[in-house]
Amino acid sequence: MTAGTHAAEEVTLARLPSGVEIATTVHTYRGADDGPTLYVQAAQHGREINGTETLRRFHDRLPLDSLSGTIVAVPVANPLTFDRVSYTTPEVLDSVYSNMNRVWPGDAEGSLHQRMAARLWEHVAEADAVVDLHTGSPDMLPHVVFLEGDARSRALAEAFGTELVLSEEADDDASEEWHRRGFAGKLRVAAANEGIPSITPELAHNKQIVEDAVEEGVEGLLDVCRHLDMLPGEVPERGQTLARNHLGQIIADDSGLFRPRPSLEIGQFVSEGTALGTLYDPTTYEVLQEAVADREGLLYTITREATVAAGDKLASVALIREE
Repeated sequence: MTAGTHAAEEVTLARLPSGVEIATTVHTYRGADDGPTLYVQAAQHGREINGTETLRRFHDRLPLDSLSGTIVAVPVANPLTFDRVSYTTPEVLDSVYSNMNRVWPGDAEGSLHQRMAARLWEHVAEADAVVDLHTGSPDMLPHVVFLEGDARSRALAEAFGTELVLSEEADDDASEEWHRRGFAGKLRVAAANEGIPSITPELAHNKQIVEDAVEEGVEGLLDVCRHLDMLPGEVPERGQTLARNHLGQIIADDSGLFRPRPSLEIGQFVSEGTALGTLYDPTTYEVLQEAVADREGLLYTITREATVAAGDKLASVALIREE
């Protein structure tokens, strides 16, 4: 039997005004047998490093001799934000699109982020499935997002195996907020619209390597490979909650200090009107907002960073789906 192979290639994504290249490493794993191509990337947002660590451990644990097909993995999709430990780039580098995950499939003659995305899209376009690894805040239930109504993306999301699976309405079915925030340019959405099943795992935590989050990511990728018949074995049956509306957020009406309700736990079911916490003025002690759930559903994020600005997210509640 022919053994599988691994190769690592440095790829130039774009160039800075000085001519300095923005480069990253693309790993390609080729199995002994033919099969689908899976594209996986991490760290579009540089502070979300648990996806990068997930790919390092996935590299160590991937049984190449058992692999069918090809895996293309990019552990640092955005070196600029990675070096700054940030979500976006400075305006001086890309004054049009500071967030790389708003520009897919990119433009080889566009802004800096558009050029970077266009270079990586060359690999995405050849894939049969896409996994875009992200992480959120420490106080977030790990979940996977997929395009509402896309059965193949839903199957991919369920195979990844998080307790919570979220469908997101897009394009003509999406809310005004979805369009206003430029979500049509997310990698997952752009790939799914090209007929490529695509998911966004949100592994929780940022800026520090968290063992549980990373291990969930590695196991999720291995199960995605099993689902695609790229690795032997069955995806285990799991009890999962299917929910809708990634934008179900409770927002700070004003700036101040936010004290979440102490008894709240991530993952619990809340009713409409459930008290979530109190926002107050730290100097006068005036209560500025009593934050309450605006829907019934699953509480999957709540901020515990007390200092908030007007418009910041305080909590997210997902609408439970019955099917």
